Amino acid sequence: MKREDLKSRYASGVLFDTHVMPNPSNPAEWIVLFKKDAGRSYFLVDADEAIESFAQLDTLIDVLKSIGIKSAEIHC
Repeated sequence: MKREDLKSRYASGVLFDTHVMPNPSNPAEWIVLFKKDAGRSYFLVDADEAIESFAQLDTLIDVLKSIGIKSAEIHC
């Protein structure tokens, strides 16, 4: 799901369980998974629908804050 979509959903009151985890294809990077009820889940993706990955956890947290996310579970 793109940042803009997440931001609008959070603004309208839709909440997701947010999970930050190492990228399976590159464990030095981080990715985000959003889980919704009924077994639906979404990755944070860019404009080209590619999964966004972050080299710095601090950068990722800043992105989550800018979307409006207040908490996330971090998996190491």
